[in-house]
Amino acid sequence: MRRIGVVLAGVALLIAACGSSTTSTTAAPPTSGPPSASTATTPTSTAATTPAASANFDSCSVVTQAQAGTALGRTVRAPVRGKATVEGGVACVFYGPSVPVGADPDVPVNDSVRVVLVVGPDALKFFNDYRSKVPAQAIAGLGDQAYYDGSASLSVLKGNEYLRVAVIGVPNVLAAEKTLAQDVLPRM
Repeated sequence: MRRIGVVLAGVALLIAACGSSTTSTTAAPPTSGPPSASTATTPTSTAATTPAASANFDSCSVVTQAQAGTALGRTVRAPVRGKATVEGGVACVFYGPSVPVGADPDVPVNDSVRVVLVVGPDALKFFNDYRSKVPAQAIAGLGDQAYYDGSASLSVLKGNEYLRVAVIGVPNVLAAEKTLAQDVLPRM
């Protein structure tokens, strides 16, 4: 039984890490009017202490609910922290209205904004590690270095902070992710 649990946990981590690079071409229709932030709440689950936890921001606070809603083009719910480690950090997910309440934050879905922040001496290692696994396209003008993974997420390195964002369910993913990163970078 224990062996099956270990195998299932490994599969879940692999799906979360690999799945965050998956994109969907089906976009949920935007709601009318500009996105609005509902009352912010504390993320629904807690994560183990990571390098990002000791910084001013973590994966759930580096991007605001309003910023995530603007990137997605519709209102999003308060962030939900996952459990699986993705490139050295724990993903935080903002869901749009089409995602059922209680969705697993470790499984990427359409109509969501996924954020991972890694802070500390390992940020560069994780930034470069992910870049070596994808057909990375260099992106100028964001942080110290930035690249688009070719399908779903934008990675930005600024000092010892690595930000990875994925806006899933919009027609121009890269444009939405660039705008979101530009909004966040001054606070990093």
